[in-house]
Amino acid sequence: MNKTIRIGTRDSELALWQAHTVAKKLNDLGYPTEIVAVKSTGDIILDKPLYELGITGIFTKTLDIAMIKGEVDIAVHSMKDVPTALPTGIVQAAVLERANTVDILVHKGNLDFLNGNGIIATGSLRRKAQWLHKYPTHEVVDLRGNVNTRMQKLHDNNWNGAVFAAAGLERINLKPDTYIDLDWMTPAPAQGAMVVVAMENDTFCREAVAKLNHTETEICTHIERQFLRELEGGCTAPIGALSTVTENTITFKGVLFSLDGTEKHEIEKVVSLDDYRDLGQKAAREVLDNGGSALMAVIKKTLQK
Repeated sequence: MNKTIRIGTRDSELALWQAHTVAKKLNDLGYPTEIVAVKSTGDIILDKPLYELGITGIFTKTLDIAMIKGEVDIAVHSMKDVPTALPTGIVQAAVLERANTVDILVHKGNLDFLNGNGIIATGSLRRKAQWLHKYPTHEVVDLRGNVNTRMQKLHDNNWNGAVFAAAGLERINLKPDTYIDLDWMTPAPAQGAMVVVAMENDTFCREAVAKLNHTETEICTHIERQFLRELEGGCTAPIGALSTVTENTITFKGVLFSLDGTEKHEIEKVVSLDDYRDLGQKAAREVLDNGGSALMAVIKKTLQK
């Protein structure tokens, strides 16, 4: 059998770029594809912070439903947007080779505000907390929408800058000259990686997509998402994580911040590549045992108000 694989995707420029990238890779392997674009709730409701929308799966739920209903066969996501627990019947089929993991600050050509007062825009609790930790006198305002929309809002407002994932802007050639790398900011778990999900009972699509899997990226994102899941953060807590592989060694860094950035819990581990399977879980438990558990309780209570 060589059926046409229907690829579900959000309809933003970046999401479509990701879907077309997967389509080309499958086409090159001899699999015909069709792209099916849908608009997610997260793209429609732009006037509320993400944590007020119940967050978990806000960008993936629509595609999950389309897959379960048989309207699409696979879905392509920015992996950092995908809940750590997939819906019953849906499985991770492949993780593509990771792109740039760094967050960047897109500014308006003048960085003097970094030494005084400034207004920075981001819709991410993780970015907000880390920014306020480093620049406690600054104001951080909410910024929602796809990357094109957010870039336009930065242009239209009196903000000094906005934080973006470098990978997203690079993929659609939207990265301006006026930016700086925020190499001090720990990225979101799985930032820069693309994941393809499929129905668990769809052997044909799973076998086809598995050929796109990049093992090193799969290992690193597994650790980071395990760290996130164990902390029970979803996207509703300021949690960052990054794993890197050097020969037979894995270096892991994880952080948990209070919402206002004043409290920080950080952990770093260097282990053998053979010991990766429960690294994220162990690191998270260490954070929880050393004050993280109390902080997570405060964060959850605050966000539920």
